[in-house]
Amino acid sequence: MKSFVLFFSALMVASILSTTTPQNAEAEAFVFTAIPDQNESKLRERFGKVAAYLSKILGVEAKYIPVKSYSAAVTAFRNNQVQLAWFGGLSGVRARLLVDGSQAIAQGEEDPVFETYFIAHSSTGLKASDAFPMDIKGKTFTFGSKGSTSGRLMPEYHIRKQLNAAPDDAFAKVGFSGNHSKTIALVQSGAYQVGAVNFQVWLNEMKAGKIDASKVSVIWKTPAYPDYQWSIRGDVNKQFGEGFSDRVTKALLSMKDPGLLAAFPRKSFIPASNADYQPILDVAKQIKLID
Repeated sequence: MKSFVLFFSALMVASILSTTTPQNAEAEAFVFTAIPDQNESKLRERFGKVAAYLSKILGVEAKYIPVKSYSAAVTAFRNNQVQLAWFGGLSGVRARLLVDGSQAIAQGEEDPVFETYFIAHSSTGLKASDAFPMDIKGKTFTFGSKGSTSGRLMPEYHIRKQLNAAPDDAFAKVGFSGNHSKTIALVQSGAYQVGAVNFQVWLNEMKAGKIDASKVSVIWKTPAYPDYQWSIRGDVNKQFGEGFSDRVTKALLSMKDPGLLAAFPRKSFIPASNADYQPILDVAKQIKLID
């Protein structure tokens, strides 16, 4: 009888472990994502290194999962499929509105004064100017992603303000490339005459020799605005232990490895708060991208 009880107990323990271990293992992983603002191979390289760094500093397994769109990044954050995300200004505002207590905790040194570059194919004859390029009206124009701050929100705001018209009325054709690298490629090829691009991606691709200056050039730079940031869910301390959010913040602000920072590219990370992105929320409401 005793041996039967021991055997039955062993079976019960094995059954419990088989059904709970995968879930517990998944719960113990700290998962993050990022908006797909460049091609996937670049993102995997960048954030795979960040995952290794966070795992070492935090003492928990940190995992990066890619997403296919800006909206998918927001959805993953809302559903707690990820607890941390590298968002643009607009996607970060949207995500934090959906998850109580969520906070912007870190941004790149360059992010409080971010810019969008308007770029044009050489065939347009458009040249660089400090004044808004009114002659883009009537041409073909491509934004980046529909959810991008630098590739859609801010350029659309200036287009509406300066041309006194919605993009569909201001241009012969309007497109959405999906990411900044594609925007550059589309304008450089002549598929679109003008486009709006994240200035950091432009500078990075110029440095990498991927831009033919005889075919495409910068014609206007927007006034500065706040953009990218790391945002963390408001319930991470409940999930990973008291003070975990502060530990993540400290880890990001302490990231000094030039190789990690160059992949963003950022000189360093500095503190951020939700209040820093109030101008983004205000503009998004003004042009009705957020109700």
